Amino acid sequence: MKRFSGIFAMTVIMIFAGQSLIAQNIKFAHINSDELIQALPEYDTAMAKLERTRTELVNTLELMSVELNNKLDAYNKVEKTLTDLVRQSKQQELQDLQNRITSFQTQAQATLQDEQVNLTQPIFEKVDKAIKDVGKEGGFIYVFDVAQSKGQVLYFDNTKSTDIMPQVKTKLGVK
Repeated sequence: MKRFSGIFAMTVIMIFAGQSLIAQNIKFAHINSDELIQALPEYDTAMAKLERTRTELVNTLELMSVELNNKLDAYNKVEKTLTDLVRQSKQQELQDLQNRITSFQTQAQATLQDEQVNLTQPIFEKVDKAIKDVGKEGGFIYVFDVAQSKGQVLYFDNTKSTDIMPQVKTKLGVK
């Protein structure tokens, strides 16, 4: 019986000692990637370029719409005096312009989306690599992204998780 008690006590001690060793080696970290990305100077540059492109496309679309409205107004004023052949020709011209506007809208939207991807993808990749590097260097088992846009982490305890934002900013050269 004494031998059983001794083995039992030794087992309990080893279990608790092992758990404390395991608990000491497990490290968790968190970062808000949205906040980090918005702190990067290249993000501001990319957003400014994207806004310039958007403005250019919107202005072109507005000019096309003004042209259509002017031609439509002119057509409506003389429509009753036109021969059938001229009327059909003017209607076809208006329809072609409307089709060009619709096509331009579709192409502009695709262009804007492509440019956004082309401008932001390198930034996202750079941030992802820096987070992974800091996580590896810091010996973290998990790095959670607590950004609202990610919608993944519902709760984390700041006291038990390390915020690696300062280390990642340093790695990226951001103040």
